[in-house]
Amino acid sequence: MLNNIGIPGILLIAVVVLVLFGRGKVSSLMGEVGKGISAFKKGVKEETAELDKNAEEARDVTPSEKDKA
Repeated sequence: MLNNIGIPGILLIAVVVLVLFGRGKVSSLMGEVGKGISAFKKGVKEETAELDKNAEEARDVTPSEKDKA
């Protein structure tokens, strides 16, 4: 169903949304979506950095050959 929308359908949906909610409401909503995406990317980047840091701090705890004897 969504494969058949095309450019005219998307434009029609955009016009209907603008008429129903108004330009100010739509722009503020898109601003909030942008902030959410930015916060998500920042969180993923921080988590990746923390995982890399923990991986660097990890040490090998397997017993060596001389410890086994």
